[in-house]
Amino acid sequence: MRYIAIIISIVIAQSAGLIGSVFTTSAIPSWYADLAKPSWNPPSWLFGPVWLTLYTLMGIAAYFVYQKKELPGAKIALIIYGVHLALNVLWSILFFGLKNPGLAFLEILILLGFIIATTILFWRINTWAGILFLPYIVWVSFATILNYTIWRLN
Repeated sequence: MRYIAIIISIVIAQSAGLIGSVFTTSAIPSWYADLAKPSWNPPSWLFGPVWLTLYTLMGIAAYFVYQKKELPGAKIALIIYGVHLALNVLWSILFFGLKNPGLAFLEILILLGFIIATTILFWRINTWAGILFLPYIVWVSFATILNYTIWRLN
């Protein structure tokens, strides 16, 4: 039964990535390729493996918290986690779907706040759950700076 719960947790997280990719995939070779980007912009092929890894870590972290759902704060932590996943999808819609880096930048600031809040709440429930979110904070912090730079360059 434990294996099913962890698989479901990972699938839920990966689903956010899958939904976001609907808006991302078609825009990368066309609109995104034509944008002015900074010299430190990662190659496009890197984003897929990074996000696959991050969504897997998120799912595992959520599983750790779900296992402690009876603890005070666990339910709110999982709700904030769910809101954060929705905000994660929304960023892809704004940036790639609507092709609006400015609005996406404002939204990613909110998303980053929810990621940090989720990390703190998860950490309080299960230290490993919080630790598993740290690479995500680093990546989205980098993505925030990249989003801002692309917005300003275009």
